[in-house]
Order: sequence, then C-alpha cells, then structure tokens
Amino acid sequence: MVSQLVVRGGVPLSGEITVRGAKNFVSKSMVASLLTKETSVLRNVPQIRDVTVVSELLGLHGVAVNYQPEAGTVEITPGDIHLPHDPHEVNALAGSSRIPILFAGPLLHRLGEAYIPDLGGCHIGSRPVDFHLRVLEEFGAKRVQEEAGMHLVAPKGLRAKPVRLPYPSVGATEQTLLTAVMAEGVTELSNAAVEPEIMDLIAVLQKMGAIISVDTDRVIRVEGVDELVGYSHTSLPDRIEAGSWAAAALATGGDIFVRGAEQQSMTSFLNLFRKVGGKFDVRDHGIRFWHPGGALQSVSFETDVHPGFMTDWQQPLVVALTQAEGMSIVHETVYENRFGFTEALRDMGANIQTYRECLGGHECRFGQRNFYHSAVIQGPTPLRATDIVVPDLRGGFSHLIAALAAEGESRVSGVDIIDRGYEKFLDKLQALGADVTPLDD
Repeated sequence: MVSQLVVRGGVPLSGEITVRGAKNFVSKSMVASLLTKETSVLRNVPQIRDVTVVSELLGLHGVAVNYQPEAGTVEITPGDIHLPHDPHEVNALAGSSRIPILFAGPLLHRLGEAYIPDLGGCHIGSRPVDFHLRVLEEFGAKRVQEEAGMHLVAPKGLRAKPVRLPYPSVGATEQTLLTAVMAEGVTELSNAAVEPEIMDLIAVLQKMGAIISVDTDRVIRVEGVDELVGYSHTSLPDRIEAGSWAAAALATGGDIFVRGAEQQSMTSFLNLFRKVGGKFDVRDHGIRFWHPGGALQSVSFETDVHPGFMTDWQQPLVVALTQAEGMSIVHETVYENRFGFTEALRDMGANIQTYRECLGGHECRFGQRNFYHSAVIQGPTPLRATDIVVPDLRGGFSHLIAALAAEGESRVSGVDIIDRGYEKFLDKLQALGADVTPLDD
C-alpha cells in the first residue's frame, strides 16, 4: 500500500476519470443485507478500503461475500450468521471504520445479540455513539460494557418507539432505519437526515420488503415487518468524490470530465462552483468541470445538512478559494473541528484565519462552544511546496489538491487514508497528467 507521494505541482489536471458508487451509501447497504437470509447483489461498488473492511466484518459474522472489485459488484449471502468467534479480530478492523455500530440493529433482529467494538474513523469532530445506543436501548436492547467494546442483547425482541433527533445526523438516521424496519410497531423518526445516500438506503430497504414513508418535514415513518428478502440494486454515484475532482480542476487551472457525476445530487455544489468562477457542462454520462481562465471570485457560504452545501465539499473547495480574489468566508456547521487541515495550507503560503464565532447567516450549535468553526480566506496567494502529513480522509485529498496547485515538489505522507473513500485515486491522478511518484513504506 502506498503511504507517501512525491507531488510536483503547477501542472493543470486535464482528462477524464470515473466515479462509482457513494462511499457513504455502499457500506450501509452492505450492512442492510444482514436483515435477511437471502442473497443481495449491489452494483456500481467502488474499490475503496471501506468496502473491504465491511466485507471482512461480514465474513467474521459468517456471511458469504463475493466481492468483484473490477466489475464493481458485491454479492452477499448472510444465511446462518453468528457473532465473531474472536472479538479481537473485529476490533482490529474497526480501527479504520465507524461502520460496526450499524451492525447492531440487524444483528439484534437476526441473533438477539450483537458485539460492537470501540470505533475509529476520521477525527474531524464529535461523532458520538451515545445516541445510537440510546435508540437501541429504547427499542429494547440492553448493553454490557466489555473490554474494548460492548455486548448488546434483546431477549424480548425490538419494539418501535418514537425517535426525535436533536440534529439531522446521517449516522443516527441510518441506525434508526436499520433498527426500525423489523421492530414491532410503527416508528416515527423526526428531524431525520434526508441526504441522497439516505434516500438510496430507504430504496434498498423498500426493495427488501420494508414499509417506509418520507414526509417533507424531515419525518420518516417505518412500519415494522416480520421478514425481509434480498435485494438487487445499483448504487448512486459518489457526489463527494465528484465535487473533490471538480475542486481540483479549479485549483490547478484544469479541465476534468467526471464520468458518473450527476447534477441532481450536486445542485448546491454546482451553484457555488459557478459563483466562484468555475465552468461546468452537464452531460448524459457525467459533468465536465473546468477553470475558464481569468480571476476566481471570493464567496461566502456555510455548510449544512442536505439540501444545503455538504460539509465534505468544503475542504477541497477551500483550497481553490486560496486562489480567488478577495476575502472568502466559510462557516462550518456540521463538524466542529473540520478546519484543522488549514494549518498545512498556511504552511504553503495560504492566508487563512479561523475563528470561534459564527461567521455565517445564522448562529449554529458550535457558536458558544469555543470551537474554531469559521474561516476567512484572503486571496489569491501562490502556494509553495512543502511536506504534508494527511490528517483525515477529506482533508487528505484537499492537501493533495494543494500540492498539485503549488509550485515545487511536495512530499505528502499518510495518503493510504485516502484509499478509504477515493477509488484508485493514484491511477486517476496519473490519468489526469499529475506529476506524482508513489513511495512505499
């Protein structure tokens, strides 16, 4: 596995790459297959480490997984499942993923018990599992803390309860859906997340036999059923990866056709991309993104839950904003510590200041909690090459964009983190003409 890249920047990225299924959907739909004994088939599956991790976690539970990376398909047959024989194997895998908490609902339905390890993931802000556990306990689960994890049991099965989320959390919405579909009774989930990846998960669950309705006021109603069947489904494309490559085209002065990108799920990104000065052309099989020449324009925006501007688009776009004329203001309202990646950009010459105050259109939940969750970017500032250590998945790809835009030679370490969510990113960089050299450990 490649852990370091030498990047010689200053070369516009140009050409065509393809994005496949969404990281934030594919792994969740794989977990949903646990709700039945029948075989499920998922298509448009990307070659990312999260898919490998979930496949191996399923295998530890006795699930037969036939993953064909090049074809982009995974066939899952749960059959007679069981808890892992060695919990330490689960812990070893869970260090690179937060997905195991979503195993809880399906396993409680199938086995009446579940083992959940301590969870890893990117350190971009608080993503506590307390609410996940509270939902499971309200549905009838009981937990016992064990070494490096916890054991959950549901001796009397799971029964539906009204659930109101304090914030439209994607993970908490997924947890509730996967728990409610076979719980006894009707679950009314209020203040739910309605991201495209959530709606695609609902589509999968409906194919399996679930009864789910979605209202316009973020209320999802789930009528529990006794049995579910296997599904056959093609994943929606990864809008985060598509936006990341679009930002790379803008930052490097390039021209990239992103095959597989879809307009509908990227509406808020496309609007802001155009305001900054980028050009795009929506085609039948993808979207072309390019820098038209001339000056980029500064903007002010804030991240938000769907249909707002997605937090995962913020970091790569900030790199492009270092090249825009004037002062840009970004207010992060989803993750409180997402601006940690800007330290490396400042080392490269970017003029970025972060603030505790809410610098957006309204105060957010972080405004009184002493988090640096707003940023002011003054540009344009030439970026200079430097050595960078990747902090997290999205920040890491953003650092790659910065290195590609900078003059000189940068060494970027820890790039194996990027494999979690960007399929064959090194091959794609090289296909776009990037001057990069991989270095193994």
